[in-house]
Amino acid sequence: MTSGIKKVLAAAIAACGFAAAPAHAEIEIQWWHAMAGALGDRVNEMAAKFNAEQKEYKVVPVFKGNYDETLAAGRAAFRAKNPPHILQVFEVGTATMMASKGVIKPVYEVMALADKKWDSKAYVPVVAGYYTDKQGRMLSMPFNSSTPVMYYNKDVFKKVGVTEAPKTWRELQAVLLKIQAANASPCGFTTGWQSWVQLETMSAWHNEPFASRSNGFDGMDAKLEFNKEMEIRHISLLSSWVKSGLFTYAGRKDEPAAKFFSGECAVLTTSSGTYANVKKNAQFEFGVAPLPYYDEYKGAPYNTIIGGASLWVMGGKKPEEYKGVGKFLEYLSRPEVQADWHQNTGYVPITTAAYELTKKSGYYEKNPGTDVAVKELSGKVQSFTRGVRLGNFVDIRTIIDEELESVWNGSKSPKQALDDAARRGDEQLRKFEAANKGGKG
Repeated sequence: MTSGIKKVLAAAIAACGFAAAPAHAEIEIQWWHAMAGALGDRVNEMAAKFNAEQKEYKVVPVFKGNYDETLAAGRAAFRAKNPPHILQVFEVGTATMMASKGVIKPVYEVMALADKKWDSKAYVPVVAGYYTDKQGRMLSMPFNSSTPVMYYNKDVFKKVGVTEAPKTWRELQAVLLKIQAANASPCGFTTGWQSWVQLETMSAWHNEPFASRSNGFDGMDAKLEFNKEMEIRHISLLSSWVKSGLFTYAGRKDEPAAKFFSGECAVLTTSSGTYANVKKNAQFEFGVAPLPYYDEYKGAPYNTIIGGASLWVMGGKKPEEYKGVGKFLEYLSRPEVQADWHQNTGYVPITTAAYELTKKSGYYEKNPGTDVAVKELSGKVQSFTRGVRLGNFVDIRTIIDEELESVWNGSKSPKQALDDAARRGDEQLRKFEAANKGGKG
């Protein structure tokens, strides 16, 4: 075949759209997550937009079930030597991931490989602090961060002449008694995520220890300390509310939210990430306010702690793959991307820039209460307000749920239940410590 004919054929092929294969095919980045429903749609949308703006990498989001199932899938995949590049892990799995030597690739190392001008100080301090090591280096990337808030039915409040959200637990009790006396609502108060909201966060809200060793941040040899005066007093208050009909227990996770947006319960304490669900379903005017506190505790309230999850980069991948992961994580942290995620989900913006962008857009003015979570997290971080970082924390939460339920059903006193929860939880901590060779960091 002559060179002239070859040129003619090449031109014809190009004209028909059959271009030669690219020198470098897209590198696929697997992202395993636990975001179902509308949140899953948002995750897919974020990945699609990243994929559309560049052609080197293709992020593939894969839903793996709830948080427990996603973590289990990721760990099983690593053992099979085929883990995803990115794994979403809820905050109670943080200590487990940190202790998994060789399983993860710290985010600060990934960003260095990706040659990204990246500053961990751009993140909201109490959010970033949860996912950093003792040297202040970020180990995983904050993603969907939330914190407990109080939702209240403004229509019910108006019926009993209350125009402002109560600030303290004593004030809330007075409102609930008014609601009960007026028969203004079938149920006064309920709470989601009882361990996270009523023990973990309430302890931090008053700068009281949930566990020793700065709630586990300073080492694995921590001991649970949530069976002290403040926590016993608080659970005793809630126990009295159960007995008097002011508090209706409706489940361990976010099941109680349905009792609020259906109009059955007038007040709900749960995740700020529930906002979108409440807004979609509530057929009444509602408000969002900070968690109540006890004003006799000096300095209270301090700051609430985060829930939600972060993105962990798994080990065993190639340098060029980590470069793509870093590029994607940088994309997720952009102010406009984070602001959109925050405004459409109820999760807090993880960077200060995203918060300022949202504020400038007028979103908070149009949607009163959506900045409550940000303000709750903005307090000065203290020894016991960074959060809780404990091994086997999933099991410990289950124990706490069981013991709190024994209080609500009247089979145990608040002190006995909290003492038993601390004892049983400490057994889990020692198991984790032994399994990880008694590490101190």
